This record gives sequence, structure tokens and C-alpha cells, in this order.
Amino acid sequence: MLFGALEAGGTKMVLAIGNENGEILEQVSIPTETPSITIPKIIEYYKGKEIAALGIGSFGPIDLDKKSKTYGYITSTPKLAWANYDLVGNIKKELPLPIGFDTDVNGSALGEATWGITKDVESSIYITIGTGVGIGVYLNGGLLHGMLHPEAGHVLLSKHPDDKFEGVCPYHPNCLEGLASGPSIEKRWGKKAIDLKDNQKVWEIEAYYIAQALVGYILTLSPHRIVLGGGVMHQEQLFPLIRSKVTELLNGYVRTSQINDMEHYIVPAALNDNQGIMGCIQLAKMELQNK
Repeated sequence: MLFGALEAGGTKMVLAIGNENGEILEQVSIPTETPSITIPKIIEYYKGKEIAALGIGSFGPIDLDKKSKTYGYITSTPKLAWANYDLVGNIKKELPLPIGFDTDVNGSALGEATWGITKDVESSIYITIGTGVGIGVYLNGGLLHGMLHPEAGHVLLSKHPDDKFEGVCPYHPNCLEGLASGPSIEKRWGKKAIDLKDNQKVWEIEAYYIAQALVGYILTLSPHRIVLGGGVMHQEQLFPLIRSKVTELLNGYVRTSQINDMEHYIVPAALNDNQGIMGCIQLAKMELQNK
């Protein structure tokens, strides 16, 4: 059985066809332009592919409440051409299939929970740290939704004593995304993260902010494992710094086998940057089963 997978990002759209085992059989990407340009290209790609269902993991914020009049919409995005846009509805007009819908980072969390490094635990968090910071939460066998969906990239943090940087988030001067995303690193230091690999101070400050956020997630959501992905986390020297700082900040308060084995508790993504698309395949499968 074939499934469509669409990872709808703010910069590019990744379109794929996969099977029930999560295998990606073909994949292409197109730029994210305006809906009038991008949506017809998406529909053209999937038409005639004989897919049983489509899974979409989208940039947001999005409306995931199936009782809402705006379910399936991208809502208050700063990408103005996509603000208040009925993504699911407009695709469904041309592709009358079951369509699973969630955030792009929830899709990544689901991909890892289904086929990746968190498939052996009941609860996990996936965090992408790149152009922005997004959090996907998988708890008790399902993705976490509530009033909206997790927006924990904007949790508020205490500033590092040596950091005078004002942050890049237009909403919060001291949130995780504003202080630890790729653009924040570049603006603070005047270079991209990849060019700062040997600057210890860069990664000390970065680890301080990421660890501070992780401690908050540990204490509120109590995940069995935390996965860190995204472009910034390709700087592998961050992992030991983050693990050490999390241990320091917890200060012995949480005592579990997981916390005592930080190397296997805070881990990199395991699906070769395909976790988002593989999660979208699973979203499609789940929607078909629900129907």
C-alpha cells in the first residue's frame, strides 16, 4: 500500500511516496512560494500516484481541532501569504483522500517514535533547533495536542551571565528560539554556526539555553527520552555539554535510570533527517485506519 507524505516547511516543501513500513520510495522538494503557485504543484505530484492516504506535517501555528471551523488551516504565521490559509481543505478539493495533519515537528516526533530512536519508549520529545526551534511531544502512545499544539520553542529562559545578546524573536526577548536558533547564533557572533565549531564560548552559551529548556520539559512532561535534531544539532560537540548542564541544573532532584544514563537519554535523531517525512507516512496510515 502506498502513502503520500508532505513535509510543509516555511522554506521548502518535501513531497514523498512511501509504504506501510516507512520506506521512502521517491522524494522531491519544491520551494515554498505563495499558495497559488505551490499548491497546484503539490496536487500535480500526488495525482495518479494511487496513494491510499496523505499525511501532512506543516509549519505553523496550525489549527488541529477537528471541531473547529478552521481545522486544517495555517493560522497566524509570519509568512503572510499563508496566514489563515486552508491547507488541508484546498488539497482535499483535488485529492479526495484521508488526510492526516499535524505540525512538522510533531511529524518528526512520530517518525522517531514509530521507526527511530524512541520506538522502544512510551513517551518522548523531539526538538528541532535550526532556523527556528520546534518541539514535538509523543506521550502515552500519541501526539500531544491541547488548546493548540506544543509551542515550547518559545519557553522563556534566564539569560547566560556573559550573554548581552537581545535575541531574534520578535515576540520574546528571552525565549529559546530567540536565544538558541541558528539565526540567533549568526546574529550574536557574526558568523554561521558551522564556522564557529572551535569557539568554545559559543557552544557553552548554546548548551546553557538548550539545557535550561530541557530541564523544564523533563519536569513538566517527564519523557522517557529526548531527541535533538535540526541544523544546529549537527554540531555534535553540543551533546556532552547539554547533558552535563542538564545534570547540573536538575541537581539530583530527579532520580531515574534514564537520568542516570544521559548518553542514552538525550540523543541525536536517528533517521538520517528523514524523520519528518517518515512521520508523515505514519500520519497518513493513522488517518486511513481512523476512517
